[in-house]
Amino acid sequence: MFNFLKSKFTNASANSESEELVEEFARQDVRSYPFDLKKFTAGVKFQNADPQAQRTIIMAMLAWIQQHPLRRHPHFDQNAWQVGWKMRQAFLHMLKRKAPLDEQDVIAILNWSAAESGVPGYTYLSGMPQMIKIVGDYLKENEMSVDLTSAIDHLIKVIDSERGVEPRRWVLRLKELEGDTEINLPLVAGDVWADTALNDLRTLDAKIQTAWAELLLYCLRATGSAPSSKWLKGIDKYLDTIGSQYFFNTLLHWFALADKPRATVSNRYDNVQTLLPVNADILKGLAWVCSKSDDPEIARALTTLAVSAYKKIPGSGPRAGKVGNACFWALGNMPGSEGVAQLSILKIKVKTNTAQKVIANALEIAAKRTGITAEEIEEMSVPTYGLEEVGLRRDEFDEIGSELRVNGSEVEQAWTRKDAKRLASAPKSLKEKHPEELKEISQAVKDIRKMLPAQRDRIDNLFLQQKQWTYGSWQARYIDHPLVGTIARRLIWKFSKDDKAASAIWSDGRMVGRDGKPVDWLDDSTMVELWHPIHTESNVVLEWRQWLMEHEIRQPFKQAYREIYLLTDAELNTRVYSNRYAAHILRQHQFNSLCAAKGWKNSLRLMVDDTFPPATKILPQWSLRAEYWIEGIGDQFGTDTNETGTYLYLTTDQVRFYRVDAAENHAHAGGGGYLTRRWFGAANAEPLPLEEIPPLVFSEIMRDVDMFVGVASVGNDPTWMDGGGDARYQDYWHNYSFGELTESSKTRKQVLEALVPRLKIAERCKLTNKFLVVRGDIRTYKIHLGSGNILMEPNDQYLCIVPSRRSGEMGRDKLFVPFEGDQMLAIILSKAFLLAEDKKITDTTITRQLKR
Repeated sequence: MFNFLKSKFTNASANSESEELVEEFARQDVRSYPFDLKKFTAGVKFQNADPQAQRTIIMAMLAWIQQHPLRRHPHFDQNAWQVGWKMRQAFLHMLKRKAPLDEQDVIAILNWSAAESGVPGYTYLSGMPQMIKIVGDYLKENEMSVDLTSAIDHLIKVIDSERGVEPRRWVLRLKELEGDTEINLPLVAGDVWADTALNDLRTLDAKIQTAWAELLLYCLRATGSAPSSKWLKGIDKYLDTIGSQYFFNTLLHWFALADKPRATVSNRYDNVQTLLPVNADILKGLAWVCSKSDDPEIARALTTLAVSAYKKIPGSGPRAGKVGNACFWALGNMPGSEGVAQLSILKIKVKTNTAQKVIANALEIAAKRTGITAEEIEEMSVPTYGLEEVGLRRDEFDEIGSELRVNGSEVEQAWTRKDAKRLASAPKSLKEKHPEELKEISQAVKDIRKMLPAQRDRIDNLFLQQKQWTYGSWQARYIDHPLVGTIARRLIWKFSKDDKAASAIWSDGRMVGRDGKPVDWLDDSTMVELWHPIHTESNVVLEWRQWLMEHEIRQPFKQAYREIYLLTDAELNTRVYSNRYAAHILRQHQFNSLCAAKGWKNSLRLMVDDTFPPATKILPQWSLRAEYWIEGIGDQFGTDTNETGTYLYLTTDQVRFYRVDAAENHAHAGGGGYLTRRWFGAANAEPLPLEEIPPLVFSEIMRDVDMFVGVASVGNDPTWMDGGGDARYQDYWHNYSFGELTESSKTRKQVLEALVPRLKIAERCKLTNKFLVVRGDIRTYKIHLGSGNILMEPNDQYLCIVPSRRSGEMGRDKLFVPFEGDQMLAIILSKAFLLAEDKKITDTTITRQLKR
């Protein structure tokens, strides 16, 4: 079969038996994946031979390989290539044996490895551990010579031309075997943080610098997704030499620089935003070491590093996902509660599916360590940030006082003198006298601003978790918690005890019903849960809304005004699916971000020949899975996709529900309908009748989908008709922009019905079926309550106004709104105030349209 193997050996030192054994290896056609010498008769003979005979066979095999180089050429012979690959694998496996190789043998093998470096993937890259082994074995019984040093240096030069973690490890190990006394810092110059680290470390004395070098190399040698206990224990000797406090202070400095891009790329495929592989592996190890600290500053630094590591690079994903994952692990394993608190923040800040899964695992680790559930540890680990009572912290400094107050979702800090005179900021003398105290207050403000949205979103997600508390634990973790209480006291809670039940909200130091009367039977036997309007009569909901308006309580998210989604006649007819949010056109990247924010699992659709599952939300407490069917739009690469082949737009289809263990549905990236994939005995993917879905589950899932469409639809883009969008979708854009209202839009209308009479421009406004109509001095304007887009009377001419970043704040500044989070409501109000005084508009992009 392999006629080309009939050539004779010229290596006189190899005896005929060894040559025959090598020829037997070459002749035997064995498919060995993974490679195993025992599958070859010649391999068994080699393993049974004495050490000296094994040495002779190894050198005969080397001679054969050198006579049959692996090179692709115009007359490429596939059989020859396969045999050559097999022989090299056999040779590398032979080198795992401790054969009595002499110096010339070792030098010959090292020179072969260096020469073979041009063969991609088959030789030194996979065989370097063997090269290091034979050098190490030889030097255990022999001295280093000039010739051997030269061979090692040549191999190091070849390896050093390769970028990557493994080559760096190999180079450092070979230098170590050479007896290189120079301190070799394993960092690679290029990353800003690494350049700073190299400069910092080179200023240290030899003993400390050596400890750092060994520690960094120890980090580089670490593999896997989590460190072993043995690895963590091995760090201690380095920390003892360096000094733990100095070590962690240094990391604070380095971690802060990890977000900075490199000045130049390392190759044409590189991106300056990414981290060099060697440096990323070292950062991963350094993050693991941080699990030994309980310093809040270290926990915050890990959070910043994780956010930086998961910053997305277009076309390639996160900058350094493994570094981010190491930060999650370290936070979950830090002693105390600070790490868990930071994980709560990261759940909001880093929304990729991978990150969410790793964060959940980190919380589980913390939960096992403390013996409570992950949900409970999140509740119990929220810091107070020095707040002495709910939403308030006071600090006194001589004649100056600081007051930090949490007002809704805002954090305010004020400096006052003893005479009550308010100061714009802390006086210079105070900054000089109490720098650390002021730094801690400033950090508390920053931390609270990050934690508030994390806790708000966590509580908003409790509806689907069927979460209940005993009165005592609820009181400690929610109503009376100095930070969480600022959220909990603006929410309605449901209480039950024996045959009693009531809904109540915090007011004037007690829980009161919608009639203002206190609920006075609450005690340790009372159970508490978050109130949801779907379980309440409509008149009760209206009464709660009225109470909130009268007392000007701005809820942290929609609760009393929460949209309710009930089954429609159309959904009863389709029975197992809803078409309520089908046939929409969404911006794919925005949709994907929204999915991550609401806990849905989704994959970006690429223009490839592959299949994708639908957007999916797992509901473990209900043993259900919700699906929203979507497909990419278009077939022109570069027009319908970005430069990476990712579809720009999606079209939407059905919403369905399945048992959580039902087989997954998949559809081709470019469309064609969803089909069931049945793997490993999974239950048949039969959709559940919508009537069987608990009303709360159906309502909350449809609310998510309504939000996806309401935010990501191209119909919300005010520039679409002014040349900002694809002409193919203009019919859809117009139908959506000025069409029927969704449930969220209907809720917005109900809020406006209560708000408009309170506006200073009330006499210029009126509500119709779908619009807020505003009378200006130049024209009359119809603002759609769903999209926020505008038509001008009398001819329904379109008016394009692109919302500014301040648009979401303007409406809130001018009047009370009973809940946070509806950006579109704020935009509609800001447009109404602007257009009511249209003669004062100076923006030429708007005034030109008014004169048409």
